[in-house]
Amino acid sequence: MKAIQIDRYGGPEVLEVKDLLLAPPGPGEVRVRNRAIGVNFIDIYHRTGAYPVAGLPFTPGKEGAGEVVALGPGVSGFAPGDRVAYVEAPGAYAEEHNVPAQVLLRLPDTIDYQTAAAMMLKGLTAQYLLRRTYRVEPGQTVLVHAAAGGVGLILAQWAKHLGATVIGTVGSPDKVATARANGCDHVVLYREEPFPARVMDLTRGQGCHVVYDGIGQATFPGSLDCLRPFGSFVSFGSASGPIAPFDIALLAAKGSLFATFPLLPTHIADRDTYLGMARELFGAVEAGAVEITVHDRLALSEAAEAHRRMEARETMGATILLP
Repeated sequence: MKAIQIDRYGGPEVLEVKDLLLAPPGPGEVRVRNRAIGVNFIDIYHRTGAYPVAGLPFTPGKEGAGEVVALGPGVSGFAPGDRVAYVEAPGAYAEEHNVPAQVLLRLPDTIDYQTAAAMMLKGLTAQYLLRRTYRVEPGQTVLVHAAAGGVGLILAQWAKHLGATVIGTVGSPDKVATARANGCDHVVLYREEPFPARVMDLTRGQGCHVVYDGIGQATFPGSLDCLRPFGSFVSFGSASGPIAPFDIALLAAKGSLFATFPLLPTHIADRDTYLGMARELFGAVEAGAVEITVHDRLALSEAAEAHRRMEARETMGATILLP
């Protein structure tokens, strides 16, 4: 089968198409023929070595959607031909993939493979951010950084559906209209103006209840200055680089703030919790509360170009690979 393999850490050029032999699914595994594969910033972290993997060589990618081909020993509840989607299953950049049954989900007939591949990691991240990390309620004010990005578009739409006032930041003028069309009441160009001052102006000096920050270094500690007393700073990524260590007393000085860095694997470790999160995500998409935007569709062999575009901030919404 064709798969992308990385033999050394580096730039997009290290993503190479290889012919690999895939072993039969092992105990607790399901073999899936991928119809679409999601591309995420964490794939770039793994490619560069910013988040080192267990060993080289490896196949990147953590989410996809397709059909069940075969079941490994001990697997029940799935059958060949089932339409499925998955997340947190390393090795997704491939025509076929042995996926732990623990992270495999039946895909509703109303959701196509491309949408599913674009929404599993990003959509479930939005779910745990909005419903489990800081539970957004009607009338609250939310700040979403990178509001035109893959997670940002889902966050903004869903927060607006929940009744929040949504302030989004974007990095370039061409992304303003996209952010506005996807739930943002206000959009701030965080590279062109001091975004904390603008946020405080928009909130009449009150600040936000919560800041969702997947940018990291470039927006910290400014994000803290966007919060009202007892507000929550939720970091979930570091697209601009990691946040440097800081004195925890800074949270007290900024208004007795809360700060957290939750991760998806922790939230979906319990199968029943995972199923509940997925039901809520699928329901939001089926109801039209959240529209999944696929910005780029590229062949699996073009994985290097997909990474280049994402790193260059040329994308809005999701990027998927098609085997």
